[in-house]
Amino acid sequence: MRMPGLRMVAVEVVAVATLWAFALTVGAELPSIVEPFNGRDLEGWRTKRPGDPASWCVGSAALDPQDPRRFTVTPGGSELINNTEGHGKSLDLFSEALHGDAVISLDVMVPKGSNSGIYVMGEYEIQVLDSHGKDAHPGAGDMGAIYGAQPPSKPVYRAPGEWNTYEIHWRAPVFDQAGTKTANARFLKVILNGVTIHENVEMPKQTPGGVQGKEKPLGPLMFQGNHGPVAYRNIRIAPLPRH
Repeated sequence: MRMPGLRMVAVEVVAVATLWAFALTVGAELPSIVEPFNGRDLEGWRTKRPGDPASWCVGSAALDPQDPRRFTVTPGGSELINNTEGHGKSLDLFSEALHGDAVISLDVMVPKGSNSGIYVMGEYEIQVLDSHGKDAHPGAGDMGAIYGAQPPSKPVYRAPGEWNTYEIHWRAPVFDQAGTKTANARFLKVILNGVTIHENVEMPKQTPGGVQGKEKPLGPLMFQGNHGPVAYRNIRIAPLPRH
């Protein structure tokens, strides 16, 4: 059954999972670009409490002129927004669409002092944080850091309320038919605002706080939602052939 609200090129979510699993096994090229967010509603996205969207909504976000730590949200936009006031009242949000090897691109915006995270395959976190002004000396928890692995190299940070652009080149972990891992996951490249901040970072295990807390051949894209307001847009998952 085709799931409404997921814009895909020629394949359904179930077919995507099947084709990617096949590609990871035999090295075939992956399916076409997936856009897991339809720009209209939350169809195709879930939280760990089924049916509870928490503070996530769709609209157009901007800094609140009365409080730069918050967003104002205008209906009718095409951004995926967590509009919590920063008190941990929301939930993490993850896609029904699954991916393995991929190039993930998206834009992200945070208000002053806010915090989120991009979890590749739902288990490996790239930090999202208001790190404006820390370009010269980024730390292990600043925007672009691979959580628990390494800080970003020479990042260019945008001010709160401005859009940051990520491009994540990702190689999934590989498992044999018995379920034994034969190759670790790897961030081949992470580009933030046009600057390469990571290259060839091996991930021996998942980072904390993911969807299931374990490694697997396929997983969803997850956005951390329990640390503050954040907005995402232009979310795309493109094929990354395994040669």
